[in-house]
Amino acid sequence: MTYAAAVLRRSDELATFSEEEGRLTRRYATPALRQAGEQVGQWMEEAGMAVRRDQIGNVIGRLDDGGSRTLLIGSHLDTVRDAGRYDGMLGVLVAIACLERLRDHGRSLPYAVELLGFADEEGVRFGTGYLGSSVVAGRFDTADMDRRDSDGVTLPDAVRAFGGDPDGLAGARREPADLIGYYEVHIEQGPVLEAEGVPLGVVTAIAGQTGGRVVFTGEAGHAGTVPMALRRDAMCAAAEFVSAVERVARDRDGVVATVGTVEVEPGARNVIPGRVVLSLDVRHASDSVRESVLTRLRDRAGAIADARGVGLTWQVGKGTRSVDTSPALTELVAEAVAATGHRVVRLPSGAGHDAVMLSTIAPIAMLFVRCAGGVSHNPAESVTVDDIAAAIDATTRFLELVG
Repeated sequence: MTYAAAVLRRSDELATFSEEEGRLTRRYATPALRQAGEQVGQWMEEAGMAVRRDQIGNVIGRLDDGGSRTLLIGSHLDTVRDAGRYDGMLGVLVAIACLERLRDHGRSLPYAVELLGFADEEGVRFGTGYLGSSVVAGRFDTADMDRRDSDGVTLPDAVRAFGGDPDGLAGARREPADLIGYYEVHIEQGPVLEAEGVPLGVVTAIAGQTGGRVVFTGEAGHAGTVPMALRRDAMCAAAEFVSAVERVARDRDGVVATVGTVEVEPGARNVIPGRVVLSLDVRHASDSVRESVLTRLRDRAGAIADARGVGLTWQVGKGTRSVDTSPALTELVAEAVAATGHRVVRLPSGAGHDAVMLSTIAPIAMLFVRCAGGVSHNPAESVTVDDIAAAIDATTRFLELVG
């Protein structure tokens, strides 16, 4: 069996570890995640790595071939609800395959490798995106200790149940003194590589993102008796704003903005909506561009509310900053891709990745792998064995170039 075929087989095996029958869901600190981590740990050991878990439950394998420096490689093992089987897992499995390939060909690296299978990147259970990598980077926000899941379980209790120590998270930070950098392989989660006709992409930046909540408050009333000219319809204001979000985003190259949820109150066919709550997600590789778009959207929302005589509540979180990949490491990734015989395509990532947190302690680099139709966070997520083989070739070459 080829190394790429082994990655596909292992992806299928990990997909059997799920909280839900018939679909893949694997949240932080669940038995399904524990099983997945144990299996990944076994594969790490078979590849010659010493394996441990840290205080948050990240699975960490270390291979000491020589030298005093260390390259971090990783991605996450948790999933969204009803997930695909490659988001996150592919990066861990490709890394294992590369180390197996080097071993089988009698080749070693002049530095140590630490492979990190992060316990929580998606943040589905507690709303804590990058939980696993934030602990490694020493960026864990202690305010998150107050979080509870939908069943009322606190985050500290979940950490303990997972075999970790909530009081020891600060001590789990990876000291940066010996680090060469952090490298992550991930499916693209978008359609660019497929449109370009190439299997791999060299990531140049990870977009910053801001999430928010926009509330329009009008006045509920009888759908049959209130004249149109006298209505203060919150839904009409919200609809106008949704259209504005699309227009404003299209005005700036590289901006993506999404209204993903709509809550309508009272929510009856024969009642004029009195209150509508919208989610808002804005992303761009430049923080200044993203902030200017948010300013335009807030101004537009205010103008809509004033014109329609409805109230506006604008609640936007602090978001995450955009992160540039390391120029030096990124050039090595590009050289590695070129060595495989494929055209080098450079692109930013619109999705967030654990590399965002790791960038605070080390230079980062990322390699994207083409996924069919750009589909992700969906059971239809798909990659080909040939594209995985290309990723293994490029990553193996990158590991050698780093040395």
